[in-house]
Amino acid sequence: MLPQWIIEKKRDGGALTAADMGFFVGGYARGAIPNYQMSALLMAIAIRGMTLQETIFLTRAMLASGIIIDLSSVRRPKIDKHSTGGVGDKISLVLAPLVACCNVAVPMIVGRGLGITGGTLDKLESIPGFRTRLGESEFRKIVQKCGCAIIGASERLAPADRKMYALRDVSGSVESIPLITASILSKKLAVGLDGIVFDVKCGKGAFMKDFSSAKKLAQTLVKASNLMKLQAKALITDMNQPLGTAVGNALEVDEAVMTLKGNGPADVLELTLALGTRMLLMSGRFKEKAAARSALLEKIKTGEAFEKFKLMVRLQGGNPGCLDRAPGIMRPAAVKELRASSTGYVHEIDAELIGRASLAIGAGRSRVEEKIDHAAGICCLKKIGDTVSRGEPLALLYANSRKRLELARPLARQAFKVGSDGVNQPKMIISEIT
Repeated sequence: MLPQWIIEKKRDGGALTAADMGFFVGGYARGAIPNYQMSALLMAIAIRGMTLQETIFLTRAMLASGIIIDLSSVRRPKIDKHSTGGVGDKISLVLAPLVACCNVAVPMIVGRGLGITGGTLDKLESIPGFRTRLGESEFRKIVQKCGCAIIGASERLAPADRKMYALRDVSGSVESIPLITASILSKKLAVGLDGIVFDVKCGKGAFMKDFSSAKKLAQTLVKASNLMKLQAKALITDMNQPLGTAVGNALEVDEAVMTLKGNGPADVLELTLALGTRMLLMSGRFKEKAAARSALLEKIKTGEAFEKFKLMVRLQGGNPGCLDRAPGIMRPAAVKELRASSTGYVHEIDAELIGRASLAIGAGRSRVEEKIDHAAGICCLKKIGDTVSRGEPLALLYANSRKRLELARPLARQAFKVGSDGVNQPKMIISEIT
């Protein structure tokens, strides 16, 4: 078998077999197949597409390229959540400790931000001392003791995916649904989950801009998971405006802490409870949505959820004491108000433009190797439907560079549209795929 035969087969619209995938992905992970041939196959897949069975073959080949973390010693249901990425999405920071309070293990393997979408690893690394790189043994011990841990994928976990994603990012194949599905599931299956709930973002601040694309991705994720013996559900959620009122790493940790303490934004709490309720039902710990939701709210009310988060932070090397401080874990040198030019109601907050402004201000990266400013970001964002008076702040811009601040201001200003008529908040949960 030669690599070019497989490339030609997919180029011409043929269906690849398990043997094809095993040979090609395994050879690429070992370095026997070069980047240019993998790039050619990725582009052929992006153009021609793949059947569900082909997607499963690809997922299994990527999974087989690395280790499987044995969490069988964790005697609790192991349920995870995965978001396809958005602007201001700090849900994992709230959700993992909250669900862990209900005797469900949440072993999370997460990624960094790239472009306008933020990364959970970057947010956590704004906490002094927090370690996102743990060995398998330490990861297992923390999940056992705390019930949750959030780390990045090691070089030994689905290494083929790490190499392939880097190529996808520079070869125009990032948005291929089969490739997205295989990338997500190859990492999630590597920790022996019992179930997973997907949060598929839809809108201006997401990879999937329209509902039909988001629905197709959600269906593929759920069907592929089920065929690989993994329980799965998906929520399609709105990402036309940022989630919460803060965008930026340390700022989002502050907002997650506020939510765990019961003072967070309504949309962050709503989505956390929606995802958490489904995770608890999937675990078998609860049979009714109302009971599961009430349990989650009780864990926030009693302070147990926040204490669980602090325990996870301590076990992963972070300083939990900084989470109790006001006004937050870090603050930049410069703060600039973005004021409304007219009185009325907020009609639109373009999540993509806010994401670009956040990138310009230093809170994100345009290249994988680029450093980010954990203190930079945008906070106190108004929401769609809010009333605003002329001269009132629509948002605060935080930066450690005056130059970056001036780059971000026009982008952030362009994101807001204010009108004279009242409007309703958009619906957070658009659809559910089971």
